Amino acid sequence: MKKIITLLIVLFGFYSCNDVLGKEEYEKVNWNAREATIKPSDSLEVGKSYLSVYSQIYSYSQHKTYNLTAMISIRNTSAKDTIYLSKVDYYDTHGALLKTYIDKPAYLTPMETIDIIINEVDDAGGTGGNFIFDWKTPKNCPEPIFEGVMTSTSGQQGLSFLTQAKRID
Repeated sequence: MKKIITLLIVLFGFYSCNDVLGKEEYEKVNWNAREATIKPSDSLEVGKSYLSVYSQIYSYSQHKTYNLTAMISIRNTSAKDTIYLSKVDYYDTHGALLKTYIDKPAYLTPMETIDIIINEVDDAGGTGGNFIFDWKTPKNCPEPIFEGVMTSTSGQQGLSFLTQAKRID
């Protein structure tokens, strides 16, 4: 009887160590609460940035992929100015639009960081997913920083790497 109980405890221990993740989306940011009104009289500089994001990477060959969690970090680097995002779009490997996070102006206060999380089980972006950020800043304000941190801690291995956005307009 002791052996059965010990075996059940060990099996339960292994089972409880595995987090079961669903396809639900982690939505930390309430974009509606961040909606901003920008007047045409506001003299803001306009920019657009491209960020590569990897929901998957190849492992062993092009026929086997490994899923990753992606954290998209949006950073206002100004200590005094509020900046604005006017559009945030997420595309897959083939260039198909997966999601528009915002299409109305949203603000980031000075030195604020906002994160968008792509769950490890959400592999829709594939090996070549990307974000396009349309943004506006007051004159002489530093540009926002957009970074992607991809991670996985499956089993005994840990993997992480960083991508940085490039201004495209």
